[in-house]
Amino acid sequence: MYAQERQQHIARQARTAGRVEVVALAQELGVTTETVRRDLTALERRGTLRRVHGGALPVERVELEPAVTTRATRLSDQKHRIAVRALDELPHDGTLILDTGTTTGALAALLPHDSRLTVITNSYAHAAVLSALPHVSVLVLGGHVRQRTGATVGRWAREALEGVCADVALLGTNGLDVARGLTTPDQAEADVKESMVRAARRRIVLADSSKVGEVHLHRFARLDDLDLVITDEDLDEDHLAELRTDDGPEVVLA
Repeated sequence: MYAQERQQHIARQARTAGRVEVVALAQELGVTTETVRRDLTALERRGTLRRVHGGALPVERVELEPAVTTRATRLSDQKHRIAVRALDELPHDGTLILDTGTTTGALAALLPHDSRLTVITNSYAHAAVLSALPHVSVLVLGGHVRQRTGATVGRWAREALEGVCADVALLGTNGLDVARGLTTPDQAEADVKESMVRAARRRIVLADSSKVGEVHLHRFARLDDLDLVITDEDLDEDHLAELRTDDGPEVVLA
């Protein structure tokens, strides 16, 4: 089994049986206990399981889409490194679409004071940070504000993007999978993200390694719609090998 297949099997078994044990899983899957512990750690980071001595328990009533205040504290070091690397991809004196999210928010906070950009965003939080920069022109997409993520969604946001041709779009995602592409739990937010993809000449996704292999309900882009994936060095080798294909996007680790 690949790591993703093992982890899916472990998660299903935990939900069915109510718990899983390291030694029993290692024997069943034909891997070492160290491999099982790494899988449990990955699943815990995603909010699927909770580690306990000797095994793990399923997290009941898991938030399928954690609130932005919850996500901001998760993997903050990895998100910071991804944001630092993404600064190299910004156009000089160009136009940028900046998606809502905690990793894109980390980039907004790191933008140099002398940056000269026009930034289109569906995040009022990002807009507040960027508006303090003297040479950055900020355009905020209108629409309904989702309380859980702080994103503006709906017809107003989509229609505003229809006439846009931006240099770069920096996108967030809840899930990134080779077969299923980029996914998110909310359809309205997926629709706006899809419009962002269409509106930019260069498409870059910023996704920490916990998002890789995850699949949610609504797809907004295929992997081959992207030009670049920036993730972190904690990504396991199996997932990295799957992402790095001849016809797929460039993948860099921060």
